[in-house]
Amino acid sequence: MRSRIDFKDKNLVERGFTLIELLIVIVILGILAAVVVFAVNGITNKGESSSCQIEVRTVNTAVQSYYAQNNTWPAATDSASLFTALNTANLLQQNKAGATASYSPTYNTTTHLFSASCP
Repeated sequence: MRSRIDFKDKNLVERGFTLIELLIVIVILGILAAVVVFAVNGITNKGESSSCQIEVRTVNTAVQSYYAQNNTWPAATDSASLFTALNTANLLQQNKAGATASYSPTYNTTTHLFSASCP
């Protein structure tokens, strides 16, 4: 003879998850996702700053290379004409400031240094 199955007698393993347990897991995953988003945001900002500083160094190296090749400084009055002169001399591979475009790049014609206010 078979006995009838009584659902009250099932053990906890066979019951499944309750709504509260699922909500707790979802809240924990949400907190972890928020932590990851803030961590990635900080990494992105640091990358933009590093990119800007590297571009400033690259342009200053190109200015020094221009002087070494031509025995004169580039005839530039601002950063736009500096990029034009360096592109014409094939010392830069871009047409305008990339990472420094949003940080107001300047070219000092006295010291012959390119600078930008990187964050």
